[in-house]
Amino acid sequence: MKRVLLTMALSLSLASTATAAVPVWGAKQSSAADVPPSQLKPGEWIWGGRDASPGPMAVIVSLTEQRAYAYRNGILIGVSTVSTGKKGYETPTGVFTILQKDKDHHSKKYDNAPMPYQERLTWDGVALHAGGLPGYPESHGCVHLPTEFARLLFESTNMGMTVVVAKEGTAPVTVVHPSAVIPIDPRNGADLDLPPLAEGEPYRWNPDASPTGPISMVLSVPDGRVVVFRNGIEIGRSRVEVNDPLTGTHAFIVGQGYMADTPSRAGLRMPNWITIGIPGHGDEAGKVVDDALADRVAVPREFMEKLLPLLTPGSVLLATDESVSPASTGGKVEVIDSNPPGV
Repeated sequence: MKRVLLTMALSLSLASTATAAVPVWGAKQSSAADVPPSQLKPGEWIWGGRDASPGPMAVIVSLTEQRAYAYRNGILIGVSTVSTGKKGYETPTGVFTILQKDKDHHSKKYDNAPMPYQERLTWDGVALHAGGLPGYPESHGCVHLPTEFARLLFESTNMGMTVVVAKEGTAPVTVVHPSAVIPIDPRNGADLDLPPLAEGEPYRWNPDASPTGPISMVLSVPDGRVVVFRNGIEIGRSRVEVNDPLTGTHAFIVGQGYMADTPSRAGLRMPNWITIGIPGHGDEAGKVVDDALADRVAVPREFMEKLLPLLTPGSVLLATDESVSPASTGGKVEVIDSNPPGV
């Protein structure tokens, strides 16, 4: 089972209607958060990111799945159906960067055809942009996206962002069938093949892999692991034990100040955590995490001593009852939008 996990934006921004002058392809609003990516119909998509959220972005286009996956700071923030190049006009595979952005682009090659929210991948005409979505490859090499998803992506990305286009048999399975955490290095598109913790190894810590930037974390109950990302790069992971875990996926964001009951944590100053509402579970939004809930999670003290100084207001933790290992694909999606309330 795979869940789309979103960083940094507390009030959900389900898509607004596209500008009237822009051709509209696909759904005008995000699908429900619990729709599995494989069950999205042509033109449907899920999004919950905000352009103001910190952290680098990367996009994976799976030609095999006819899906695009958008990541920010190592966590999946959106997924969309796409239409790529048809026979004779196949979309090239490989690692690309955004070379040019043009909100109101019209094709010089194809009779001034509108290509809204274009993000160019090659100078010979391959780009991400809004376009037709019949449910199969039908473009002349570009990656067609729903108009509103294309707009949201356009407003969130920067020049030079990594885009990986992959298909079965030409790329690692983690890239062809992306997981909830980023399967590529956002700096160069290389497949990340990080070894699991060895027998008897309680944690791994390598902050020099990404010395500065925003922190986000994913805690998987069935894996018994928490993975820490900075700027989309894994800098640590640890074994964890969770007693009486919550079911489903839940998101928490670091707020201002510290939890009152610090003596129960052997002198470690634990920051205040605020629950982020997941679409469909909006009643959770804004609740302060109490000591009883925090005490359900046991993490090696040495790991916490390294992690706590890096946690600042806006850092996000996603806790899920699903595996986040690369072998876990398909299944439900939960979109989490997590902008800190007043922090």
